[in-house]
Amino acid sequence: MRFVLDNSVVMRWLFVDGSRADKEYSIGILSLLEDIENQAVTPSIWPLEVANVLARGESQGLLTEARSAEFSGLLERMAIQVEVDTSAHAVGSIQQLARRFNLSSYDASYLDLALRNGIPLATIDKELMRAAGKTAVKVVSV
Repeated sequence: MRFVLDNSVVMRWLFVDGSRADKEYSIGILSLLEDIENQAVTPSIWPLEVANVLARGESQGLLTEARSAEFSGLLERMAIQVEVDTSAHAVGSIQQLARRFNLSSYDASYLDLALRNGIPLATIDKELMRAAGKTAVKVVSV
């Protein structure tokens, strides 16, 4: 199965915070990626989001540089494809989705990618789930 992977799920792998349901969902998505028949895809902004969360975590004393580097290396080895065409849709369909569903353009880029590819979305972001529910995008269940 191919699906869009939202950063809200990925960061639960590192910080293991949030509700019990969020943690269980995130671990379920991680388990999906252990199967070689499954592949996650992200918008091109995803690596920047990861880098931002890691840098902020370090500056707040939640992570060491070594832990950030270890986690980054883990992500690089995973079956996660970064789409390169996100910016081509930024002031078009992504902006329209952000406006329509009151999302950040970053979150709208995940929804847009799922819509354009006709694939489900893995997220624990409540607003993004709500927006997906108003479109043809299914949320991955585990």
